Amino acid sequence: MQFVDEATISVQAGRGGNGIASFRREKFIPFGGPNGGDGGDGGDVVLKADNNLNTLVDFRYTKHFRAQGGQTGMGQQKTGAAGEDLVILVPVGTVVFDIDADEVMGDLTEHGQTLCVAQGGRHGLGNIHFKSSTNRSPRQCTKGEDGEERNLRLELKVLADVGLLGLPNAGKSSLITAVSAARPKVANYPFTTLYPNLGVVSISPETSFVIADIPGLIEGAAEGAGLGIQFLKHLARTGLLLHVVDIAPMDDVDPVESIRVIQKELEKYSDELLDKERWLVMNKTDLMLDEEVDTVAQRILQETQWTGPVYQISAVERKGTQELMNAIAQQLQENKRLQREQESVQSSVSTRRTVEEDFDF
Repeated sequence: MQFVDEATISVQAGRGGNGIASFRREKFIPFGGPNGGDGGDGGDVVLKADNNLNTLVDFRYTKHFRAQGGQTGMGQQKTGAAGEDLVILVPVGTVVFDIDADEVMGDLTEHGQTLCVAQGGRHGLGNIHFKSSTNRSPRQCTKGEDGEERNLRLELKVLADVGLLGLPNAGKSSLITAVSAARPKVANYPFTTLYPNLGVVSISPETSFVIADIPGLIEGAAEGAGLGIQFLKHLARTGLLLHVVDIAPMDDVDPVESIRVIQKELEKYSDELLDKERWLVMNKTDLMLDEEVDTVAQRILQETQWTGPVYQISAVERKGTQELMNAIAQQLQENKRLQREQESVQSSVSTRRTVEEDFDF
């Protein structure tokens, strides 16, 4: 399946139907008066998040969308039918940008969530609205208004609780294979993963979380080198980053230098990502003796001055992976608890301020 995480489309809401000038014409009623009806409103263009979609590939070939216009009004004060709204399905996690206004219109993060991106044109008025004591036979009516037209950029940000970060061949795909049902291709490729892979890690029937394997970064990624920089935005939604490093690289690349490369690219790309909680995961311990692993680990921690949690695993042999996943589940639950407490405090402060304003304390 082809993974596309950005698309540009244009949308046109429906035009409102015109009102008409019409007069009642019946036998024995020579002066029936105006009875022109209004036109119908134009249809809106609405984006709707759908869990069944996970890519924006459909928008690579279909880029122009137009909603139905409203019908023209009719005689006998009959209103024209409103145009049907055009509903466009997009993956959950889609951020919508107005290109011309250079602003974010909305963020669709839940299944079924909708966002109106173009408002239909208002209907025109029939001549019945212009009747007055001094104008018994009005012939004026109004035309329907044009619907809104926008150029949009759709950007898909993968919804995952945990993101894997690291150089190509660090073992990220092997880790997601070991802890979930996801089956990305795993081998000693000379290139990186070409698109994000998502896996659901189930700790218990009541506890699970989503982990994302993001394409590997290379040095110079912030300037556009490699593919990883194109997918770093997917890490913006994650609550925790796992920095996976190969402690026994086949190409003799120093693990310390590998960590520093990723650190520099994060600094260049986004302070938000740099400030996210990161855990260091030393992978491929099965390729070294236990004594060697401890020696290399101590050197890495000393030279990088790493202060966060550290785990040693072998994704291939699934050694240490369960302990890592359990710790992640506990941390995510703690993060949610702290978030709920913070929201509760903010809600209490807001309520107190409202009460004080009402009573003018």
